[in-house]
Amino acid sequence: MFEQVPMVEIDGMKLVQTKAILNYIATKYNLYGKDMKERALIDMYAEGVADLELMVLYYPYMPPGEKEASLAKIKDKARNRYFPAYEKVLKSHGQDYLVGNKLSRADVSLVELLYHVEEMDPGIVDNFPLLKALRTRVSNLPTVKKFLQPGSQRKPFDDEKCVESAKKIFS
Repeated sequence: MFEQVPMVEIDGMKLVQTKAILNYIATKYNLYGKDMKERALIDMYAEGVADLELMVLYYPYMPPGEKEASLAKIKDKARNRYFPAYEKVLKSHGQDYLVGNKLSRADVSLVELLYHVEEMDPGIVDNFPLLKALRTRVSNLPTVKKFLQPGSQRKPFDDEKCVESAKKIFS
């Protein structure tokens, strides 16, 4: 529609725009709450994840002179803003997942973020036991566990080769 990616062909449709795709898939597979209030919470938590995830995803593409400061900012925001907020949500209701004690797209997004940030700093989640437990719980779901196995379609963090390739394509 807008001559861009991502584009997903599903159920006879060609969907573009990341949020539209995620919300459609989440609704289709019952990962988007039982009512409007739960969907609002899921959106709020997923958007918080997206704020930090954007910084993480841009990190490999930063100029070398800016990488150290960018990494420090990512770690600071993870440790002092985002991870404490999600830890507090999990603690506040004592349930296994962020919303409605049921897996949602917000949980999946948060766990994906945890994996990305841990690739940058392996001990960054150590002081957040509820986030670690959520990561373990979601990672042990059969379909997720299969996806995380070597040889799956899971893409590694963008390395220098990927960055150079992207720069050639988009320059």
